[in-house]
Amino acid sequence: MKLSVLDLVPVRTDQTTGDAVAAATELARTADRLGFERYWVAEHHNMPAVAAASPPVLIALLAAATERIRVGSGGVMLPNHAPLAVAEQFALLEAAFPGRIDLGIGRAPGSDPVTSWALRGAAGRDDSDIENFPRYLDDVVALMDGRGVRVPIPNQQYVLKATPAAVSAPDLWLLGSSMYSAHLAAAKGLPYVFAHHFSGQGTAEALEVYRSEFRPSDVCERPTTFLTVNIVVADTADEATALALPNLQNMARLRTGKPLAPIDLVEDAEALDLDPGMDSLVDSGLARMVVGDPSTARKELEELAAQFDVDEVMLHPVASARRGADPRTTPGRVRTLELVAG
Repeated sequence: MKLSVLDLVPVRTDQTTGDAVAAATELARTADRLGFERYWVAEHHNMPAVAAASPPVLIALLAAATERIRVGSGGVMLPNHAPLAVAEQFALLEAAFPGRIDLGIGRAPGSDPVTSWALRGAAGRDDSDIENFPRYLDDVVALMDGRGVRVPIPNQQYVLKATPAAVSAPDLWLLGSSMYSAHLAAAKGLPYVFAHHFSGQGTAEALEVYRSEFRPSDVCERPTTFLTVNIVVADTADEATALALPNLQNMARLRTGKPLAPIDLVEDAEALDLDPGMDSLVDSGLARMVVGDPSTARKELEELAAQFDVDEVMLHPVASARRGADPRTTPGRVRTLELVAG
């Protein structure tokens, strides 16, 4: 079973943004050293606990800090950006790190309505960018191709390219958390990833639609997918649960519309008195995670891979840290990868 990593570049209460990026770099180097297949970063905006606002910038940093692991986006939210800008960024990344770049593309805004307006509305973009998502997806693919796109202009042959002399292109993946993305990925013959780590619901149905409707393309000859899962592994099950608690509490806040904050340290999360109803959300979130000691975690990962018939699992390590940890490190997340790989 292949193993990969998804990173939102979480920000703890003891960290600055720079600390969180340094910790993510340490985690990427760990994944590279341990033989993980790929390392993806997400796109989220204006969130106190998430520093991953610009996947291309992070990918450049992480690819330069590693040697062999594939680095990519999980994903770029295409309605927020002009297709040419995305194509240019990832064509340049592929030129700098050939054969190591993945471009995962999603349709969601990755932000709240106000931030979405600042990203899109202030630039004159609107909901038509979401409606045009399938065409924009085709545009990105064509623009990254070495042949470029011919633009019909009277009396001349105008060719638009993302980069002057491409010899390879990033691997393209379509990401989603709804049946829409499953249908679209199948119709276009693209590799596809359903966001199982986000809710744990609808994964089997989405993968069945994708596999049954898949049409081979120049990009992909057969259905290609993997599973994403939230995970914390420690030397003992009790320690893994403690390290997972701050993330679980933040997700409960998100689901109940409460103000978000940076990720608490373990001691602060354990001392917190939750509002009524939050305990059940924490418990249900824990049940959807892989949390435990190494033997338990490996067994659960193997069962998940068999259940959804995938040969790759992307781990989203969500461990916080205890008081006194170096802010520029992420010991619980590093330990998770080490124990799983071991």
